[in-house]
Amino acid sequence: MAYLDKTRIFSIFFAIFISNIILLNGQTIPEKPYPPMLVNDFAGIFNVEQTRFLEEKLVRFNDTTSNQITVVSVKSLDGNSPSMYATDIGLKWNVGQKDFDNGIVILIKPKLNNSDKGHAYIAVGYGLEPAIPDAIAKRVVENEMIPSFRNGNYFEGINKATDILMSLSAGEITSDEYSNHNRPDGFVSLIPFLALVIVLLIIRNSRSRTHGISSHGNGSLLTALWLGSIMGNSSRHSGSWNNFTGNGSGFGGGGFGGFGGGSFGGGGAGGSW
Repeated sequence: MAYLDKTRIFSIFFAIFISNIILLNGQTIPEKPYPPMLVNDFAGIFNVEQTRFLEEKLVRFNDTTSNQITVVSVKSLDGNSPSMYATDIGLKWNVGQKDFDNGIVILIKPKLNNSDKGHAYIAVGYGLEPAIPDAIAKRVVENEMIPSFRNGNYFEGINKATDILMSLSAGEITSDEYSNHNRPDGFVSLIPFLALVIVLLIIRNSRSRTHGISSHGNGSLLTALWLGSIMGNSSRHSGSWNNFTGNGSGFGGGGFGGFGGGSFGGGGAGGSW
């Protein structure tokens, strides 16, 4: 209990420190949106339908769990680090619920041209840090967001990231389960099959030099191809996160009622491309 009290006190002092910085540099942080929105696309990286889908998805999650995830895109960080900018938004907008501090800010500064650099950061409210520690936030950025962002598909990256963050913050999966989950690349999953085919081809060619190619050899090769196809498909399907993405499929419910007074203690992680 004493440890938690000390941690809480540190979080409060950190919030005060960040708030003072915001007062000095407040002009760089967007004002809290009115009417309140969870998807705030200042950089214009989503179309209307994508924005509507993400907004309804996150509002539904807020209504059912009280956890608040806001997505913010900006054209420039105005000289700030991504971590400071995202944390400033969380504090200035009070993302999350008061006394629970269960807010998450997903910040995207898109890559605007070939000489530009894109940045992404996930700031995690104090109350959700045990469910989403810094190392896991880093994995979500690197595994779910940046690969899609590199292809210019910001909606795909954010949709996947919010699925994972929703599942983690709601307790549907643990950080260990996400960390240990292995999603093999399609080529990697085919390596055992390819090795088997190569071995069978060597054996068949060796036999053909003396006895010719038998129908039994052809049958073995075809069987290996069929089994390898099944193995490859099975491996690809086993890497899916479909079991953990039920929160993002529904629509309905009312509009977002506003941020609830949450605070941030500096948790989170990011990446660039």
